Amino acid sequence: MKHVIGTVAVSAALVFAPMAQAEEPIRIAFVDPLSGPLASSGELGLRHYQFAVDEINRNGGVDGGRMLEVVPFDSKASPQETVLLLRKLADEGFHYVSQGNGSSVSAAIIEAVEKNNSRNPDQTMVFLNYSAVDPALTNEKCSWWHFRFDTEVNQKTAEMTDFIADNKDLKRIYLINQDYSFGHAVGDAARSMLGEKRPDIEIVADEYHPLMKIKDFAPYIAKIKASGAQAVLTGNFGADLTLLVKAASDAGLDVDWYTYYSGLLGAVTAMGDAGVNKVYELSEWHENIDNPELAAFAGAYKEEFGDDWRYMRVKFMFGMLAQALDEVGDDPAKVAAALSGMSYDTPLGQAVMQPENHQIIMPQFVTVLSRDVPNDLEGTGIGRKTIREFPAQSAVVPTTCQMKRPG
Repeated sequence: MKHVIGTVAVSAALVFAPMAQAEEPIRIAFVDPLSGPLASSGELGLRHYQFAVDEINRNGGVDGGRMLEVVPFDSKASPQETVLLLRKLADEGFHYVSQGNGSSVSAAIIEAVEKNNSRNPDQTMVFLNYSAVDPALTNEKCSWWHFRFDTEVNQKTAEMTDFIADNKDLKRIYLINQDYSFGHAVGDAARSMLGEKRPDIEIVADEYHPLMKIKDFAPYIAKIKASGAQAVLTGNFGADLTLLVKAASDAGLDVDWYTYYSGLLGAVTAMGDAGVNKVYELSEWHENIDNPELAAFAGAYKEEFGDDWRYMRVKFMFGMLAQALDEVGDDPAKVAAALSGMSYDTPLGQAVMQPENHQIIMPQFVTVLSRDVPNDLEGTGIGRKTIREFPAQSAVVPTTCQMKRPG
């Protein structure tokens, strides 16, 4: 039977009532948009959180039998709203806060958590970031209390440009990204890294467009077509990616697309055959990786919720949190120390939380959309196929973080 999680927490403590009565559950505040245009992304993340936590609870919980509980809060994708929420969470005794949609929101959480922890050491908070990838968050804005469980823009682009550099036939590439911090980070990294690895590739344009405001990408496609580009690299997501690729197909533009988010909710359905054998993506997992353990996990999620599992990093994040809680107990300061530098064995290889900036490194996969796969996305008959695998160490990039450790 399918079950839907809205903006009300489904408490694991209700399922495990006898154990929960003995000791309160360990609560994780899920702070992401649950209303407005990004609500579908926030709700998808919430379903992932609840499913990952339910698995841990079914296996006995953490720290000698305590349950985990996910409690959702609507950030409204607003840094200002989120800062107000953080004050409420501190007052209500939350020690663990997690978020992923919007690097500007993440930056606000980092600042608020730093202030809280310096002023209220008895109410220390730890920030678990599952998806906000602005490099600044683990560089100049890094914090001892912030841990990122997704690879950031520079890591993603380092690996994607390694893949691109191997295409000896590629001579002209077009960069198009959304006009905000993330999009500019992608453009800056791609320019720099392609210049180092393949100076013979001409970057014919480095273009930025308004975020989520373009309904017709035909004028942009006309410019790409006129440029003679053979490929496009973009960090676009959501409608800004699907409308771009569909407009290219409608115009007969025959290029390869190098992306980071073409496997997200609704993207494959929207692109359809326009993306087959043309759209490449870099991610930490996909539905056609031959790993029975993760395939069973993703299949159980789909059976319960009716949609596809997307973020395997969420499972790994909670696995690392559980490992820390088992090692040191429910003391947020000790949990942060345990997470810093932690090595964690995933079914796909070892993940490491780098101690110098609290940025995860883990294996990554370049895929292409294909109909020649056993598992599809969203019932389209189209799924992702591995083209190349990168080991965790490939994601090690320089950092400017000067971590201020407590004490």
